[in-house]
Amino acid sequence: MLRTLSVICLSMTAIAGCSSGEPPAQSPAKAAQPSASTAPQAGKLRTALLPAPKGMRVAYGPEIGRFGTLTSVKEGLAAVRQTKLDRPECAGATQLDPAKPEIAGAPAAVIAFSSPRGSITQAVVELPRGAFPVALPKQCAAYHADVQGTKVTYRTQNLSMPRQGDESRAYLTTASGGDRNAQIGSIVIRRGNVVMSLMVVGQKVKRAGLMELGRLADHNLSRLAA
Repeated sequence: MLRTLSVICLSMTAIAGCSSGEPPAQSPAKAAQPSASTAPQAGKLRTALLPAPKGMRVAYGPEIGRFGTLTSVKEGLAAVRQTKLDRPECAGATQLDPAKPEIAGAPAAVIAFSSPRGSITQAVVELPRGAFPVALPKQCAAYHADVQGTKVTYRTQNLSMPRQGDESRAYLTTASGGDRNAQIGSIVIRRGNVVMSLMVVGQKVKRAGLMELGRLADHNLSRLAA
């Protein structure tokens, strides 16, 4: 069950550590090493990451470097390649696309937290202003996938939320496959040229809790810009 949820989450988001189980342990030797040009800014972005919420522990990271070189991102892309979608354009449609050169090469910081009930993954990336993820395409409100032999249906709805930063969006996705179900709550916020992506995964994601995490994440972004 936990492994299935992990792959479901990865195949949508291309960011590891978002399963309701235990993400793979990060080996310091495999952690992405920021280049001399990105190290100072990536280190600054790390200060905008959330601390571990009550009842959760750090399960991955924090890892800093160019977004496309981070272990979490590369593992997520590998999971996407193993997943067959009837609408390929919907995989991570509302998230940052590491296949784009301007995003792959951007300074970033990523962290993940886990507990027996679920997980939280956060990425903070410095990007060109036009790189903010587009709104959910209509055709991606519902689509289907084959995840390691399991037929999975994804249904996503927009969530109304108080505006955070310069731009913000929130979504709730329900993934159903066989007798298994998971929910993925996601928030993206932009302040200036910094974009924060937040994902909460579990069998049930509470809207109030998701919005509170978004508020806290935006507060950290505001301090980063100060």
